[in-house]
Amino acid sequence: MGESRYNMTNTHLLMHRFEYLQPATLKEAIGLLQEFGKDAEMLAGGTNLLVWMKMEQRAPRCVINIVNLPELKGMNDKDGVFQIGALTTIRQLKTAPQIQETYTALAEACASFGSTQIQIMGTIGGNLCNASPASDTVPALMAFDSELVLAGPHGERVLPIAKLLLGPGEVGLKKGEILTAVQLPIAKPNTGSAFLKLSRVRADLAKISVAAVIVRDEQRVVDCRLVYGSVGPTVLRAPEAEEVLIGETFNAELALKAGRVASKVILPIDDARSSAWYRREVAAPLTQDALCKAWERAGELRKPKPLEVSSLFHKVPVSFRVNANGKHSIRVLVNGVDHRLDVAPNELLLSVLRERLELTGPKYGCGTGECGACTVWLNGEPVLACLVLAVSADGSEVVTVEGLARPNGELDPLQQAFIDHNAFQCGYCTPGMLMMSKKLLAEIPSPTEDEIRDYLKGNRCRCTGYASIVRAVESCARGTREGGSDAARV
Repeated sequence: MGESRYNMTNTHLLMHRFEYLQPATLKEAIGLLQEFGKDAEMLAGGTNLLVWMKMEQRAPRCVINIVNLPELKGMNDKDGVFQIGALTTIRQLKTAPQIQETYTALAEACASFGSTQIQIMGTIGGNLCNASPASDTVPALMAFDSELVLAGPHGERVLPIAKLLLGPGEVGLKKGEILTAVQLPIAKPNTGSAFLKLSRVRADLAKISVAAVIVRDEQRVVDCRLVYGSVGPTVLRAPEAEEVLIGETFNAELALKAGRVASKVILPIDDARSSAWYRREVAAPLTQDALCKAWERAGELRKPKPLEVSSLFHKVPVSFRVNANGKHSIRVLVNGVDHRLDVAPNELLLSVLRERLELTGPKYGCGTGECGACTVWLNGEPVLACLVLAVSADGSEVVTVEGLARPNGELDPLQQAFIDHNAFQCGYCTPGMLMMSKKLLAEIPSPTEDEIRDYLKGNRCRCTGYASIVRAVESCARGTREGGSDAARV
């Protein structure tokens, strides 16, 4: 047989070998970056880096896992700014009451960001440093005049977000520097904001997005910001469109005029998601809608809710290295059973679960985090096991679909509801659906149909369709409300 004309990549495996480094402090991480320079890649959420490595687009000599660094976690009001640690997850931002109330456009951007699993795994620092022109969070952050805190071998520096982004995938980080925090100015009174995005399907990158921030004084626009995603080599601000609004009495026609100006300023291209012509055509009405939403919100009397950060599992950072050809002993609690395993740096959690522990419920699907078939719980949160390094799970608790049933084999009420409502056919996607639905019911005991569909938007089903799955989740929630078994038992 002749050589294939296509170069196929097996995304189920991470073939590239690399040294794994896990620093315990920010200072140590900076030192490692200095030591390895361009041969190193930093790992936080991993939702981009591991995909690139699987697709053989990146082949670092070493991977530095910074996900447990305490200096990069948390949100707080500090010295007249609202500071967000770089390791804050997209979902934490989406659900934080103060973000929802005061920085609404950022909350909406996070809500539109990929799948629920990607929101849970992805970090704000990682999203910024990817420097994607189609980023959801960057337009909102730029519209709020955010600044970034960078730490390096020569100390800290602060720079506007626009100066970090040099081009697609290019950032202005100096050697040894790490993004540690994002700083948002405390919002002025009578400020409103909105973020809108057009995409091909849910959980997809934007064809075009816009973030609008308005400060109003009765019927007059005091100040505003308009920032666009997916319409240029970087996220673009449109000051020419802002000038149309500032100092004027606001109305829908004026908002549309500003949008038309913006449509001439943006620099869209033709690509797989959209044409440049379409992006220009929709820029004006999308801007109008965003401005009208922001204006309405600016007129509302809203008191910022107290800062709350969801309580997530945090491991105590431990420093260690694993040679590219070596192994590291990890300890994981899987479905209540303690396991000790020797794993290589490039072994995936999904591979360990299926091949070493023979837990075949989580499935190999796309291998790139798009189908959700491999979803398991890691320290209480749904993650994509195909994008988790097994070595990074040391000291963690894992629950797979096998862990939902009771020890005597009795099915969980949610599993039974899937059977009763014919919510599966081939069953390949079902374990991931169950793990996500179980978590949904733990967070929202009585979800609406829209909430169910949104929560499961990262789980692909090719043969069942979603109507029966939605009915099964609704039935389980209804049974819990009526005195049945606790849907959040695990």
